[in-house]
Amino acid sequence: MKRVCGCSLLLLVVNLSLLNDGLKVFAIDPTQGFTNVPLTPSSFIYQKPYNVPLTDRYSFHNGIRRFWVYSNDKPFERGSNTRPRTEVQIKPDYTSGIWQFEGYAFIPHGTSGATIVQIHGAAEGNTTILLRIYNGDMRYYNGEVIATNLYDKWFKVNLIHNVDEGKIMVYINDVKKFESHDEGPGDLYFKCGVYGAPSDTSRYMESRWRDIKIYKKS
Repeated sequence: MKRVCGCSLLLLVVNLSLLNDGLKVFAIDPTQGFTNVPLTPSSFIYQKPYNVPLTDRYSFHNGIRRFWVYSNDKPFERGSNTRPRTEVQIKPDYTSGIWQFEGYAFIPHGTSGATIVQIHGAAEGNTTILLRIYNGDMRYYNGEVIATNLYDKWFKVNLIHNVDEGKIMVYINDVKKFESHDEGPGDLYFKCGVYGAPSDTSRYMESRWRDIKIYKKS
């Protein structure tokens, strides 16, 4: 009887090892074949509630960019009917080719209903993709769940846009989680931070980012 149990345990360990190896196969470097686009301080253009200074909604210390906003904050400019945001637009803009955003994100528990990263611009509408956090899960706009249980931990985000083929892909921690058609060409650029786009957001919204990079495929 002990011999059978021992063999069963050995088989279980082997199967788990094979499963882990199988999972590793799906983890790749999404930036392979891409060229890093150098970024300077002028590459980052900030938006925040128009009636407060940037330092009241953004900080940059020890390589970590912290963005926060409240659901009752003003929009980014007078006369705008958009929801509150504290975001950074990352230059350069692009209209063709294959481009990629990479960054490590941290979302504190309680932030919900907030867009944390997006591609702005499209043939129709304002955006190609919005990735939102709802109760710790990441969704494509307010629809398909892309990743779960993301609160209070650093996770890697890679967002690839093949404009010529009209395709977008999302990688979380080097694993491909989502693919879809885009919304057509336009004046396109990446943004990250917090944007309370829907109306049912948490009162306080925050995201932190580090190691932000932009890549282009030659």
